[in-house]
Amino acid sequence: MLIDIGPLRRNPAFRLLFLSQFFSALGTMVSYVAVPWQLYQLTGSNMQVGLLGLAQLGPVVICGLLGGAVADRVDRKRLLIGSEAVMALCVSGLLLNAHAEVPSVVAIYLLVALLQGASGFHRPALEALTQKAARPDEYAAVAALSSLRGTFGMVAGPALAGVLLAAGGAVWAYVFDCASFVLSMALLARLPRALVDDAKRGLETPHLLADLAEGVRYARSKPELLGTYIVDNVAMAFAFPVALFPAMAQAYGQTESVGWLLSSMSIGALVVATFSGWTGRVTRHGRAVVVAAAVWAAGTVALGFAPGLWWAMVCLAVAGAADMVSGVFRGTIWNETIPNHLRGRLAGIEMISYLAGPLIGNARAGFSADAIGVFSAIWVGGVICVVGVVATGFLLPTFWRYRGGPARVVA
Repeated sequence: MLIDIGPLRRNPAFRLLFLSQFFSALGTMVSYVAVPWQLYQLTGSNMQVGLLGLAQLGPVVICGLLGGAVADRVDRKRLLIGSEAVMALCVSGLLLNAHAEVPSVVAIYLLVALLQGASGFHRPALEALTQKAARPDEYAAVAALSSLRGTFGMVAGPALAGVLLAAGGAVWAYVFDCASFVLSMALLARLPRALVDDAKRGLETPHLLADLAEGVRYARSKPELLGTYIVDNVAMAFAFPVALFPAMAQAYGQTESVGWLLSSMSIGALVVATFSGWTGRVTRHGRAVVVAAAVWAAGTVALGFAPGLWWAMVCLAVAGAADMVSGVFRGTIWNETIPNHLRGRLAGIEMISYLAGPLIGNARAGFSADAIGVFSAIWVGGVICVVGVVATGFLLPTFWRYRGGPARVVA
């Protein structure tokens, strides 16, 4: 039942990727808490925090698509390191802004948008390299390990952010994130050349737009892929409450608990990831994604009625556990159905799927909270989400019936 760590033991290349992104994800989650915290301190507005999502939405869509096409044309190792270098520069800008006597709200929006744009090139390169480093029979284990890595960051990062914010404000949080990028890039530099030997297959087509069109056509031809994108977007757009955590913490009379709320969601996910050995025996992956997303939505509905901080943390832990199950099976479906020479482009589309939803969700939550109240905005969105993910299962029967297996992978 425990998580399968075989890929880490057997594969030095995957181990380097895993460790580099372990440190990078930890630092990123510290800034993920620090940015809305700083913005809420500066403005006191839920709407202003929600607008962070809209500021990032354009870069996610544009750079996610372009980054995926670029990742299938160039040296993915260099692209990954270069992307992290740009992301580190953006965090350095946030650090300098936080040092200012009166930090600029506009600068925060601009730098966060640039940071999100750089991640549009980072994620496709990472996913393509990860798939290349693993064997088909390891895909479920690799998906679980990658989820565990990210989830640990989402548990430890907010907790660490709370300590850093209390000790030195946003400045210390941004310093830590910069340091995590430096360590990550040092590990990535040691990746073997064998992982990127076929990265330039995309040069067989005349230009990036042709590459991009090929990726989009492939995604549209696979109902099982479309199902993962739609379910995740619906789940995040209507039931993602993170933008309201500062206001919730204030309502509970404990403003420092904003990190606890985010960590609670991640603790539930971490428990599931730790005991994820069972996921390798599940074959009905489409059904698992839909059911898990519905449980995530139900947890969000319950959160809207939570009478206090501890009940809210329990609801978020349940929702986080369900989201982890959904994420593991979505990642497995992607690796099982996408050939590696298209992996960068499809990873860009995936990135839009799982990042655009939360960004839209944060904006929706912020505007809804100002209109109908914080807790009403949470449970209403959760109800809409339940209806949406169940409807997706009915409308895409091929996705609902999808069964996994390594034999589906196309070289």
